[in-house]
Amino acid sequence: MTGAADDADDVARAPRIPGPRRAADDHADLTTRPPEVSGAETEETDMEEKEEPEVPEVPDLSHNVLKSLLGAWALSACSAGETRAVENHLTVCAPCADEALRLRDAVTLLHEDRDLDLDPLLRSRVLENCLGRRPARIPVPDWVTPYDAETARLDALLRDIGESEWHAPVRLKWYEEDRIVRRKATVAGVIGHLFAVDGLVTTALGLDDPLGADVPELSPTERTEAFWAALDRPPNRSVRGPWRDQSHTLIRTIAFAGRGAADLTVTYKDFALPLQDSLLERAFECWRHADDIATAVAYPYAPPSGPHLHGMIDLAARLLPGALANRRRAGLAGPAKELVAAGAPGRSLHLEVEGAGGGHWYISLDSPAAIGAPERAVAQVAMDGVEFCQLVAGHITPEEAAAGQDGDREAIKDVLSATASLSRL
Repeated sequence: MTGAADDADDVARAPRIPGPRRAADDHADLTTRPPEVSGAETEETDMEEKEEPEVPEVPDLSHNVLKSLLGAWALSACSAGETRAVENHLTVCAPCADEALRLRDAVTLLHEDRDLDLDPLLRSRVLENCLGRRPARIPVPDWVTPYDAETARLDALLRDIGESEWHAPVRLKWYEEDRIVRRKATVAGVIGHLFAVDGLVTTALGLDDPLGADVPELSPTERTEAFWAALDRPPNRSVRGPWRDQSHTLIRTIAFAGRGAADLTVTYKDFALPLQDSLLERAFECWRHADDIATAVAYPYAPPSGPHLHGMIDLAARLLPGALANRRRAGLAGPAKELVAAGAPGRSLHLEVEGAGGGHWYISLDSPAAIGAPERAVAQVAMDGVEFCQLVAGHITPEEAAAGQDGDREAIKDVLSATASLSRL
């Protein structure tokens, strides 16, 4: 609706809106002292200083004029009298009050100190809205979306950094043989690492290996070392294009592959995962290394969305019984105390993960073939979701994990150590 009315009875009333800051007339420089005076002039000056401040005269303005002043009012460009007149009018005119609120919100966007980083969920909302209006002819499976989201977020970070920041030192660390292992790299080197290890997934799909043809079976660490060694100069920002193209090709290939693709096996030399879990593991690695890069270049970086973070935590929880059994065979964990038949409930640890993406898991303690069950729980560990992921990534030790603990101390120590052992370069 448009138009205005000068009659106060024809407009709705609204609550008074205070001005966002002082009027322009109040911005005078008060630090300059007046010239010195003496005698009677001093007494007159003292009396004037003790007088009450002058109340600005409020002009009698029509509705149309007051409406035209809303923009100046929001920018604090009105005189003191005009400011008072506008604010008095806003208490009795609902349409102008609504417009004043919109203009004041718009002015806050012009503040030079405001953080201009986009909401990390904006991309998901835009895509959801677009797909709701026009669904994709060949949709990407839901289990691929964490990898799609994390590679897109990392790519957005890489677009924002300068040429020199590609050579910024990045401190990589993981947990190995019950200690933190550290390795120096650069931003470009980390992207090369992701590029080389993602190649395990592309070869499982029948795509080209980024390391070249006839490459023997290598572990993720060995593949990274081979990629770095093959470079004739330190990696730079040119590695971003091949890495991003590979991730796009991988997602597109899975979308065209159909339902059976989720069960394809991805071999990591020492272990293997179904493609569905492998893509979740690659999403986790992408997030953790993106956070490493963000730390190196002082860039704000948020954790994944709640559902994606939950999937990553769930994968780690499902891998824990096997990791615990491997440590037991290596003499790094206590012996099994109560073996049960495969598929039967066994001694369990209740893992409670709090925050976005959290939930409850029951970890089988004595055999990967047993089932974790609430009624067989002998210990409980409560942790924040992001902190649990830091432990999975080997960024903190089991002793540093600020976990709420209750029950069998040996079981708690073994499970926390097994969680950290899931990490690698």
